[in-house]
Amino acid sequence: MATVVTQPVSGREPEPQVMGAFMERGPGFSSSLRDLPKFLSLAAIGSGVVAWFFAATKALVIMAAGGQAKLSPEVVALWIFIIYLTAGIASLFFTLYYRQPISVAWTIPGAILIGEALQHMNFNEAVGAYIMTGVLVLVLGMSGLVKWAIKWVPLPVMMGMVAGVLMPFGISIVTAFPAIPAAAIVTFGVFIGLTLLPKVSAKLPPTLAALVVGLVAVTALGEAKWAKLAWHLPPIHLFAPTFSANGFFELAIPLTLMVIGVQNVQAIGVLLAEGYRPPVTAFTTWSGVGSLVNSLLGGHPMCIAGPTTAILADPGSGPKEGRYASGVINAILWAVFALFAAVAVSLTKVVPMGLITLLGGLAMLGVLVSTFREAFSGKFRLGAMFAFLISVSNVTFFRVGAPFWALVGGVVISLLLERADFKQSASPSQGVALR
Repeated sequence: MATVVTQPVSGREPEPQVMGAFMERGPGFSSSLRDLPKFLSLAAIGSGVVAWFFAATKALVIMAAGGQAKLSPEVVALWIFIIYLTAGIASLFFTLYYRQPISVAWTIPGAILIGEALQHMNFNEAVGAYIMTGVLVLVLGMSGLVKWAIKWVPLPVMMGMVAGVLMPFGISIVTAFPAIPAAAIVTFGVFIGLTLLPKVSAKLPPTLAALVVGLVAVTALGEAKWAKLAWHLPPIHLFAPTFSANGFFELAIPLTLMVIGVQNVQAIGVLLAEGYRPPVTAFTTWSGVGSLVNSLLGGHPMCIAGPTTAILADPGSGPKEGRYASGVINAILWAVFALFAAVAVSLTKVVPMGLITLLGGLAMLGVLVSTFREAFSGKFRLGAMFAFLISVSNVTFFRVGAPFWALVGGVVISLLLERADFKQSASPSQGVALR
């Protein structure tokens, strides 16, 4: 492929040069490594640690989804191990090669969608869906068909579906109170208290503080069994995929749309807002490659993390040209956390499940709020509402779960009742706020 170079736009970095179908050319590793020491300020280190704390608490979502699907602790530990390890390695590669504060991750709504699907789908079938997702994302990235693939699914409709999938985790905040009343009151109270103190919560994430206080509370109340806590690497096990139409329609298609049309788009928007030129082709193709690697050990698809990237790219991390240092700290901590996946999962044997579901719900609050905002604050509201209702209903037709039918139903309703919204947008996804 011929190299394409465009001119700088309004003071931003120049568009990255395309170097083949897989990725754009970046500044390279040598200059980033050479300059790294001078940019490793307390601000950069602090941002990297806070971003890692934010990401580490999201392992609660995997544990909750695994518990919902009745997976063994060994399978859940291996799931967490591979997605954090590959995310850490990929984050370090992207951050150093492109000299931008980039955080690779895994799709949170996708993990919840999988937890729902695994209640009627075996794990090998889900692994087959992960592989199909990786192939779809990779092909779309290499072919340049990303925009074409998602343009007929308005983002509000997609977010309506996601909101319906996330609802049970929001409800778990409420249901935890009768299960563990004293610990729930203390844990929730700390979360609310820190959220009301933005200067403090900027340095100490409320979910992390709630986790620590919750663990102290159940220990003091005699509800924790710390003798069952032990560190070990999760046993490595390769999962044989089972390919099915059900896995393709219920998981592979929604997961592909989430990776490309929701997760990666958020990170791209964050970086553009801070004056960077993100490598869009690399984001897409390597999300596909990473998803294929994750699937070998039962991990779900890889994506680029919007919220974590936003923490790293914030001006508080330091000068623009040196914020990649915060990304390096974050990436290393992600990979280290992977080694303690079994410890994280063993908490399900140590502490009451009510505390884990409460913390998982609290960790999802921001995502849930932004999902509802994106779904119902602009165009395609009726389509988004029907997508939400179908998703919440958890109906199954022809052995295909509600999330797929939510997308189909939402698009059909919008085409029938909201034609003006399609006409007013060059693309249904155009104009959606990127966070």
